[in-house]
Amino acid sequence: MFKKIGVGFLMSVLLAGLSGCTGVPDKVKPIQGFELPRYLGEWYEIARFDHSFEEGLTEVTATYSMRDDGGVKVINRGYSKEAGTWDEAEGKAYFVESASTGHLKVSFFGPFYASYVIMELDKEDYQYALITGPDKDYLWILARTPSISKNVRAQLLEKATAAGYDVSKLIWVEHGQVDA
Repeated sequence: MFKKIGVGFLMSVLLAGLSGCTGVPDKVKPIQGFELPRYLGEWYEIARFDHSFEEGLTEVTATYSMRDDGGVKVINRGYSKEAGTWDEAEGKAYFVESASTGHLKVSFFGPFYASYVIMELDKEDYQYALITGPDKDYLWILARTPSISKNVRAQLLEKATAAGYDVSKLIWVEHGQVDA
């Protein structure tokens, strides 16, 4: 998402882009009845699978807003304790299917897109979400607040486990340690 992008990662993005990385992993179904206007705004990253593009980052947020072309502007931001700096990446996202299906394609690198699949969402209040990418190497828990209840955590972990994700690999993101 941010600054530590190595050649290996760029090659994997290139290969993924060439192979069409906008699919949905096995045992995962994008949510239906999705309402983009309710999803827009700031989300806190509660947990994630580790990746080089987010390595060592805390205080991670994702902010979604509308683009002039009808797509979604994505701003991912996190704090590197090691460097003592904030890192930010801007991307864009578009629906893969209908606007009521929680399946988008997102790009932070030119013409290369990857799936952004909302596999669980608090449809009543839009307060938490479980997100995956094109395969089971990607998993995020997002919330409107820097923490979630034990019940919501258990529900999301159960959903991810049932879909075949190894939730023991999740990194739980620190929040509230640094002034924005």
